[in-house]
Amino acid sequence: MIEYRENQPLEPVEIARVFETSGISRPTKDIPRIAQMFANANVVISAWDGARFVGVSRALTDYSYCCYLSDLAVDVAYQKHGIGRELIRRTQSVIGDEVSLVLMSAPGAMAYYPKVGFALADNAYVIRRKR
Repeated sequence: MIEYRENQPLEPVEIARVFETSGISRPTKDIPRIAQMFANANVVISAWDGARFVGVSRALTDYSYCCYLSDLAVDVAYQKHGIGRELIRRTQSVIGDEVSLVLMSAPGAMAYYPKVGFALADNAYVIRRKR
């Protein structure tokens, strides 16, 4: 049975491991950067199989209007069991019904997000990071 925890401190090395095993592209070799990414998030939901950390969602929000779901990652051995869907549901529960949940999808995950309730937006812009 998977246990979910809200805003529990996570070890950056373990976060990098989940990112790597999930297939998500993140700077997993730069552990201080991973630590900084999570130090500045306001909503982190983690998924646990006993003592094993297996999934995470990381979001930034004002709790009033908008929430950016920056990371959604589940260890590949645990994918297709509803963990990602539950991480999203719990993030939505924390932010409430008045807050839009938005994200930028990796190309390989584009088919997943409509299945879990996201609508494709055609009115977004981005200035890409340099590293």
